Amino acid sequence: MSESVYEHWLRVRYAETDQMGVAHHASYLVYFEEARTRMMEAWGCSYADCEKAGVGLPVRRLEVRYRSSAFYDDELRVLTRVRDLRAASVTFDYELRRASDDVLVATGWTELACVDLHAAERKVTPLPDSLRELLGRG
Repeated sequence: MSESVYEHWLRVRYAETDQMGVAHHASYLVYFEEARTRMMEAWGCSYADCEKAGVGLPVRRLEVRYRSSAFYDDELRVLTRVRDLRAASVTFDYELRRASDDVLVATGWTELACVDLHAAERKVTPLPDSLRELLGRG
């Protein structure tokens, strides 16, 4: 388990809200994905680089717990860390907070499987050592 936490900032866009200006529940998954991909990029391995190397990381399980509403134009802080590395998967934890008052908006996690994009059937495959080392830092 990594203790390194990556901090990503974003704003709730109008298109992500309902008529009352509240961020739609599905938007939280996009916020988690954006934070995760930016974390990997900051740590030296973008998703684009992984995919060029034939490594895919599709989400296979996730959970979100909604704690408080986020509203149009709220600035949000997403804290992301690697919770677990297994032979062929990685699990990320997320904490989403409103920047103006540090209120906890949501928590969640995603489990991503590692697949070989060069294989015809894209079966689950072990995480490459280089990716495992990158994700296990901290």
